[in-house]
Amino acid sequence: MPVLCLPLMVLATAAPPPPPDEAARLARSSNAFGFDLYRGLGAGAGNRAISPASISTALAMTWAGARGETAAQMARALHLEGPPDAVLRAAGALAASLQDPARPIVFRIANRLFGEKTYRFEPAYLEATKAAFGAPLEPVDFRQASEPARQRINGWVEEKTEKRIQNLVSQGGVNGETRLVLVNAIYFLGDWEEPFKKESTTPDAFTVPGSGQKDVPTMRTVEHFRFVAADGLKAVELPYKGGAMSMLLVLPDAVDGLPALEASLDAARLDALVASLVPARVFVSLPKFEIDPAGSLGLGDVLAGLGMKDAFSPARADFTGMANPPRRADRLYLSQVFHKAFVRVDEKGTEAAAATAAVMARAGAMPQKTEEFKADHPFLFFIRDNATGMILFMGRVADPSAK
Repeated sequence: MPVLCLPLMVLATAAPPPPPDEAARLARSSNAFGFDLYRGLGAGAGNRAISPASISTALAMTWAGARGETAAQMARALHLEGPPDAVLRAAGALAASLQDPARPIVFRIANRLFGEKTYRFEPAYLEATKAAFGAPLEPVDFRQASEPARQRINGWVEEKTEKRIQNLVSQGGVNGETRLVLVNAIYFLGDWEEPFKKESTTPDAFTVPGSGQKDVPTMRTVEHFRFVAADGLKAVELPYKGGAMSMLLVLPDAVDGLPALEASLDAARLDALVASLVPARVFVSLPKFEIDPAGSLGLGDVLAGLGMKDAFSPARADFTGMANPPRRADRLYLSQVFHKAFVRVDEKGTEAAAATAAVMARAGAMPQKTEEFKADHPFLFFIRDNATGMILFMGRVADPSAK
């Protein structure tokens, strides 16, 4: 069974910024899909981080090679609007604008296609993904040397994420039937516009529902931020240097209110929450945290549950835009999607990285009042591009003492 893997955010080299409406539409699609996926993963327990931008872009690259009902299901699940060429063009241009070297942050996106060296891919597809995403095809030997090929893919991801994402494709994730792995990697390093003073960081109690209180290193500052308190929650926006990106923190009033907040929050409500933020003098108390999961998330079942069932079916998948061999047994289907994200927040700022791999197989004015945002129980975080609203990373901190 040939296999395809990919992680999802895209790199374009010389494309101009997309028109604001195209960029905003693409961001809305990615955000809506991100919330669907987040909820599909289930409430669960512990910390979590994902990159909707990475996952949606990698899957958009896959969708560009889908046809018929497979393509229609993927478009609905990904909330994509418009024909593939327009979506790819906008995604590539948006990725280029996110990586503007004039911004005083580090934001890098890299994409690559690792293809079985003996398998024939459609030249038009390879040209389209290379033009839109800067994703060249690197021939590898999946048939006879799948383990060295897996190590090569994981090594490339490590290199592009400053070694923050390791072992993205787990052992056995590719094999002799793998034919294509589309890989995306994102790396973000941003300093706060107003850094927290290290001398203000001291241990403070953080309530972990079901486990009592834990003393964790907690940062503190009083600055002017955009803030809102309403509908049983508080939200504060912490900008990174230059103001192009920011971290939005959302804290339920109830100590055990995170599951209800996760169930009720979607892309539209988040947009409304951001729109309601107003400048205020805010005392912020925020635990330092690092989310660094040992293993990758397997997203296949969740994605199939979101409606893209045919993509994962050897009998029904239609990816003939990628490759169209005469024998049905040699055609591609999506066998798994791997994703892994790393986020670390401290006094200086935020470091974050993500990678997604989808595996395909053949059938084979400032008020004087000081508001308070005290994150002493589980909360959500969103790293956003402020111009488009695109969510680059999102997740929850249930226990700052755990990774």
